[in-house]
Amino acid sequence: MERKSDGFDNQKVIVIPNDILKILASDKLTRLLYITDIGFYPHAAGHYRSRKDGSNQNILIYCKDGEGWYMVNGKRCTVGRNQFFVISAGTPHIYAASDTNPWSIFWMHFTGEMADLLNDMYNQTHTIPETSDSRFDARNQMFEEIFINLWRDYNIENLRYSSMVLWHFIGSLAYIPQFRLITHDDSTDVIEKAISFMKSSINKILSLEEIASHVNYSPSHFGLIFSKRTGFTPINYFHNLKIQAACRYLDFSDLKIKEIAQMLGYYDQYHFSKTFTKVMKISPSEYKSRDKG
Repeated sequence: MERKSDGFDNQKVIVIPNDILKILASDKLTRLLYITDIGFYPHAAGHYRSRKDGSNQNILIYCKDGEGWYMVNGKRCTVGRNQFFVISAGTPHIYAASDTNPWSIFWMHFTGEMADLLNDMYNQTHTIPETSDSRFDARNQMFEEIFINLWRDYNIENLRYSSMVLWHFIGSLAYIPQFRLITHDDSTDVIEKAISFMKSSINKILSLEEIASHVNYSPSHFGLIFSKRTGFTPINYFHNLKIQAACRYLDFSDLKIKEIAQMLGYYDQYHFSKTFTKVMKISPSEYKSRDKG
């Protein structure tokens, strides 16, 4: 089969002009992360790219359908439907469509001052499982928003908007569980169920045993998985929820500090103030008097 880098029926391609790249690289917002090239190749039979010295930008390829492969660091990897990979800038590589079932791909070259934050994603294959909450259409729509805005005009508003949507698009790939959360049923998730229980018990004093019992876990096992997921112990998380609630009362009510302490289940005002100050680095009375907004 004839090898080619582009030239596919119904393809969509934008290569950002050098003058616009200079704007993207200097603007305070866009210079953090921006696209230099972007496109969609449907049923890209013969698609083949080889760069012995790599690219000046990171390359993201998302396989919407069909199959293909890529090679980095001497390792060849097959890519199929709903899989993607990102080749880091400067990495020698080859990628190509399958001869028998050529891929349809969204692709983009991107760079920016903050691109290194995504290092964990680079030079490996990622799979997006097909489930009821996958949100493939939402991700595809974000790609279209980036493309259409860049296609319409290179004014600074479009460039900035495209850059901001790019963050969201890559975030939807880097943090798949969080991207799916909008369609997630919290009642089936142990951690979310525990947090919901904490919120409904915000006026009580809960122990680790009580929280773990609510989700039918042993305290030790529950404490481990909760800390791994949230970065906090269950009790510390519960105290933070109480302080969040306290801030709302201080901001939007005329309740006295003593009354807020009682409503949130603290032993006394002193205990509440001590906990509040430890978390917020400011006392409740100072917080209440501080200018907001």
